[in-house]
Amino acid sequence: MTTTSSRRPARPAGLLAALAITAGAVLSGLPAHADEPSGGAPAATREAPKVDLVLDVSGSMRAEDIQGKSRISVAQKSLSDVIDALPPEADFGIRTLGATYPGNDKTEGCKDTKQLFPVGKTDKVEAKTAVATLRPTGWTPIGLALRGAAQDLGDGPTTRRVVLITDGEDSCAPPDPCDVARELAARGIPLVVDTLGLAHDDKTRQQLLCIANATGGTYTDVRTQEQLTQKVKQLVGRAADTHNVTPAKASGTDKCETAPVLTPGVYTDREKFSEHRVYRVPVKAGQELRASVSVTPDRAVARDYGVLLQATDTAGQELVRGSDAGSGRTDVASTGVRWSAPDAPDASDSPSAPSGKSSAAASAAGRPSADGTVCLIVSNSFAAQPGVQADPGLPLELTVDVAAASPAPDGPAMGLGRGWILLLTLTLAGLLTGLVFGWVARWRIAVWREN
Repeated sequence: MTTTSSRRPARPAGLLAALAITAGAVLSGLPAHADEPSGGAPAATREAPKVDLVLDVSGSMRAEDIQGKSRISVAQKSLSDVIDALPPEADFGIRTLGATYPGNDKTEGCKDTKQLFPVGKTDKVEAKTAVATLRPTGWTPIGLALRGAAQDLGDGPTTRRVVLITDGEDSCAPPDPCDVARELAARGIPLVVDTLGLAHDDKTRQQLLCIANATGGTYTDVRTQEQLTQKVKQLVGRAADTHNVTPAKASGTDKCETAPVLTPGVYTDREKFSEHRVYRVPVKAGQELRASVSVTPDRAVARDYGVLLQATDTAGQELVRGSDAGSGRTDVASTGVRWSAPDAPDASDSPSAPSGKSSAAASAAGRPSADGTVCLIVSNSFAAQPGVQADPGLPLELTVDVAAASPAPDGPAMGLGRGWILLLTLTLAGLLTGLVFGWVARWRIAVWREN
């Protein structure tokens, strides 16, 4: 998918910065066809970002196959770095599985999950000390540990995040960890499970993908200590970045006339592979629409993908577009658009114009229809890898803002006028200089002849 532009170019980087500045102000508005965002609550009543890290400490974590180091030592070093970098406002906890029971009784070993450090404000020295004392011991009850992590995080309006680090599939089912993930998702609690695999066999990969897919999380195949540290920091940071704003739920449609009307705010939806979802935004004369979208490929996707955001009028005439494309694994694909409505409609767009001509005239002029509606269309060209479930759709986040249009630069006529003045001045100066030099030359010739 290539990037083109119409009317005004898309500027995603500047757009996201502008939306970040205005997000706090606009979130108090109530979307017409979406649940009210909870981000408008006073800061004092907002929950802190909540993250519970679930660490596999089963016997297989002794294996020394990550850059010549044991899996457990790599995980401990990464967690120590993550704890040092925790944002001060985060509520962070650690739960272990397979860390305490050394025996051969599977019934007892499959109960082995406990809260190592409670979810809350973190004493970094205490948390790092607790992690450093862990030794690979027992079984791998992932399903039971996920249930325990959900209890650690509790209920609340903002998204909770579980980060699971393991080197193998569950050895204790039932409960099957995929069923537990679906069970947690069905409860309606905003809980996301991100999985990181230290081993690379197909069974482990499929199970961790299943857990992540069921909750809208991500799966990462970890190969190095640096990769593990960076990814966990990213996931903790993502929780910290988003906890103040809970996006409103919106359900885009396939046609503009039936699409939900969105006021300024942040919205979340899910989009199927290679689908188009449409939303409507009222934009009055003299206003500027600013919108951005992020689509998260939360499961393994095929190479060569793209995300497209278009703004059109109700007749389908494109006003502006922005796109992002790539190849290979990514955490998010984002793009944005920015478009200003004209200050005032032409006479041909007035209510007195003949029926059926208003939309066509508006399209030709590059403006929305007479009722001020702009259609936002989110499209993607993602495709699932073989064996990956297509449902539910990919999570997307759409940010919408409508503000006074930015002042336009000087028009071409003014610049052209200045150019003609300069050209005329130079012409006159050249003419006068030629006359002077010609007169001097004739005078010198006359003087030479007289002598």
